[in-house]
Amino acid sequence: MSPVYGIMTAADFMKPDALIAHARRLESLGYASMWITDMFGREIYVTAGHVLANTDTIKVATGIAHIYGRDPIASVQAARTLSEFSGGRFLQGLGVSHPIASQMRGVAWENPIEKSRAYLSAMRGELPIHTPADAPPVPVFLAAHGPKMMAVAAELADGAMIYMQTPEGCRHARNILGPDKTLNLVLPTCLTTNPDAAREAGRRAVSIYLQLPAYQRVWARAGFDATDWSDRGSYRLVDAYLNWGDLDTITNRMHAYLDAGVTNIILGASPDPTNPASASELIEALAPICQVDWLPLVAASTPWRPVGPSKEGASETSSLGTVALLARRKSEPVHDGRCAYSLLTSSSNAAATRK
Repeated sequence: MSPVYGIMTAADFMKPDALIAHARRLESLGYASMWITDMFGREIYVTAGHVLANTDTIKVATGIAHIYGRDPIASVQAARTLSEFSGGRFLQGLGVSHPIASQMRGVAWENPIEKSRAYLSAMRGELPIHTPADAPPVPVFLAAHGPKMMAVAAELADGAMIYMQTPEGCRHARNILGPDKTLNLVLPTCLTTNPDAAREAGRRAVSIYLQLPAYQRVWARAGFDATDWSDRGSYRLVDAYLNWGDLDTITNRMHAYLDAGVTNIILGASPDPTNPASASELIEALAPICQVDWLPLVAASTPWRPVGPSKEGASETSSLGTVALLARRKSEPVHDGRCAYSLLTSSSNAAATRK
């Protein structure tokens, strides 16, 4: 079973057709959810509606929608409408974000704990709106990294969203959130065994957060200091928060997070700078249900790296090992949680085992 619940998607950087193709691909791979960011481009709820209208089963989540951009009534209206139109496939992630989210709108930054508490309380209260009463309920997840915000999530939300946390940090979050609420972790992950490439990918992933006080406080609680978030970020910081390695290393670390109390892992696929296709390969490799024409079979002693389709029975050599390519019809899904790969027991004359 795949440890990944959903895929974080930077929708603002995709053309409309590419975004829908991406969503449909995730849907065909069996992913339960796709999460989109609220940045400086498209309106996030409109984007979610477009994706929901062009898919059939996958859930679409805001990860996260800035509460400075909409009042509580607007957020409730958007969520209920999307839930009604999609048959309950919308998930709502909310958060204060950072001061830039209010400054860009000409709104004064408020105490984030008080702002979040008042906002969620208003959403949960009586509202002068007439959205359908029978719309499927929408779970609300609050972005929370510190203990005070996590307490607000425990009190007023259906769960929390966290990002760039260690397993120990997730365990602490679970203790505050309680046993019954959902804990979603966005986990940046890079499929590579090259430490230099991994750390470059990690530095790119953390770059926009290094100067943000909220993240600095998270890192300080975990034992890091200003030397770790200066310049482009220390290797120590990157190794702690980027999940990288071969597929077994990556999945083992994911299970450590699940064991620490995480409910859902939201994969942020960070490409290896030397292999841009690695992000797409990782998404396929971790898919719950994989329907592909060609199934790479990789020797257990070598890291996995797919190479393009070849004739049945032929083999090609990649920089990471010898890969045998066997045809598999699209009508034959794999349910082993590793989907696009299977390990050979040896590098030669080994048989693939299907579950």
